[in-house]
This record gives sequence, C-alpha cells and structure tokens, in this order.
Amino acid sequence: MQYRYIGKSGLRVSPICMGTMTFGTQCNKKEAFRIMDKAYDHGVNFYDTAELYPVPPEAELAGITEEWVGEWMQTKERDSIILATKVAGAASGWFVPPIRHGLTAIDRFHIERAVEGSLKKLKTDYIDLYQMHWPDTVVPIEESLEAFDRLVQSGKVRYIGTSNDTAYGTSKALVTSKYEKYARFESIQNNFSLLNRRFLDELSALCKEENMSLLPYSPLAGGVLSGKYNQALSPEQAKGRFADYLNSPNTRQRAMAQRFMNDRTLLSTQKYLKIAADAGLHPVTMATAWSKQFDFVASTIIGATSAEQLDATLAAMDLTLSKEVLQACDSVHEEILYPMG
Repeated sequence: MQYRYIGKSGLRVSPICMGTMTFGTQCNKKEAFRIMDKAYDHGVNFYDTAELYPVPPEAELAGITEEWVGEWMQTKERDSIILATKVAGAASGWFVPPIRHGLTAIDRFHIERAVEGSLKKLKTDYIDLYQMHWPDTVVPIEESLEAFDRLVQSGKVRYIGTSNDTAYGTSKALVTSKYEKYARFESIQNNFSLLNRRFLDELSALCKEENMSLLPYSPLAGGVLSGKYNQALSPEQAKGRFADYLNSPNTRQRAMAQRFMNDRTLLSTQKYLKIAADAGLHPVTMATAWSKQFDFVASTIIGATSAEQLDATLAAMDLTLSKEVLQACDSVHEEILYPMG
C-alpha cells in the first residue's frame, strides 16, 4: 500500500479513511468494532470521528461515537493509528449543535472544552488531526487559529484541519497562519463525489498551490451512488438515511435528502451504474476509487453500517481507474451538470 502525506504534515495515511458517523445510530457497538477491525486488518490506519457524532445528531447520543472509537483503540497500538476528530462549529449558521446547550463557537473557550472532552472520550493523550467541523461566521479566524495553535504547542494536537469550508475562508485561514506564525490547516474535509464535483471549481486549485490535502467525505453521495435508491420501487422504500429523511419533520433533513436524491442525481447514478457494469466494477468500488484518484486528495473517508459493506469500498484501496472509465464518468457530468446543485 502507498501511504500518502496530509498536506505538509508528517501524517502518512492510507488512501482510505474509516469514517465513524454511523456508529451509535445506524450500527451498534459490536458492529462498529467489527467494522473498525476489518478496516484495520486491511491496512487502513486512518480513522475519523467528531465530538458531535453519531449522525443525525441527538443530544442524548452526542459523543458516544468517540467513546466507542476510544475503547476500540485500546485493542491496538496507539502509534499505528492516525486519529482525526473535530470540534463542532458555531451555532450561528444553518444548524444548532445539540451539545454545550447549543451555544458552540470556534473560540478559545469552546475549542479548549471540546478537545479536553474528546481526549477523555477517546482515551488518548493526543489527537493526530484536529479539525474545525464547519466555519464560524462570527468569531474572527485569528482567534480560532490562535487557540488551535496553542493545542499544537501543548502537544495535545499534532496538526489541524478544516471542514466544509469555502475557497475564501480557507485562503484567509492560510494567510492568517502564515503572517501570525500559527499552525496552519493541513487538510480540508469537504463533500466530494461523482455527483458533487464542486470542489473542482476553485478549492482544488487552492489545495494544489498551497500543498493542502482534501479528505473527501461522502464519496458515495450518502449511498446514492450504490444504486440502492435507483433499484428500489421508489426512493422512499429504499433502506437508507435519505429515505428516512424524506419524511422527517426536520426541514434541514428533508432539504438534504432532496439535494442528494432527486431526478437528476438518480438519472446520473443510473448512467454511472452502467459504466461500472461495463467495466466489471462494483459501483461502490468505482465511486470510491474516483474520489481518491486526484493529486490533491490524501485519503477518502468511507462509512459503513456493517462490516460486509466494506468489501466493495476496500476493493478501491489500490485500484486506479482507467482513462476510459474516467472519460465515461466525465461525459455523464457534462450531460447532467451539478446534479446536486
């Protein structure tokens, strides 16, 4: 296996990262351990979690995912694992996190509270990659970065990263770190898949110029690219969180389901399913391989609700898609531009 560096850091990670947001809602503790064991046995050394997980976030479950990951890590050599977690973003935007009474912010106080909580739940004295889960629209980035930098200087955190950020926000953070001599974001964790190529518009150029790595999440577009919603008699009858979200009383969840699962995404997926079949590939394997086949990507974050689901994603670990397959995928995008909007 060829390990890849994250940004300019000393972190060398497997090309696939095991995501954990399903642990606690979509799978139980025993299955979560089976999933992590299977990934580890196949050479995955990179594990990503968050103080807010599992998803969908609920106050009574927030943090249980980190607890399970921490307990599982006791069965492994700590130095063999690259561990990433996140501090929840501010409550000033589209979502109010059900932790710290919904008053979260990316300021000194909350960053320090969050990291201490994560270290305790994860049963470790350091975090390899500590990420801002989403930007704060109120607290100046200078304050956020100064707090992150102190964590790095203290040894509690090795490197820092951002998530769900824009080209402007990421650029400003990098410039601030440079001139204030703070630790910089070495990675950005954004949504990126065959159905959502927005990262290629601007952020990919930024990553390449600044030697910053993308850690793409949702390479299967929330499971849509597996074809399960196409193959069901109706999207609502498929098993998956977007089928559940369609009838949710939560307006944000319904909007998310409609973004990921609409006529254009399902039509695009149907075409991708045919490309995979013609190439003799499982659609999940093809979609995962596509997301990690860019020079600005360090590791693609996958998810699972059962250990058996990992077979198709792990098959992408050392797979390089042919030029013909890539061109066929590009043709679908040219025909149906930005199906997720």
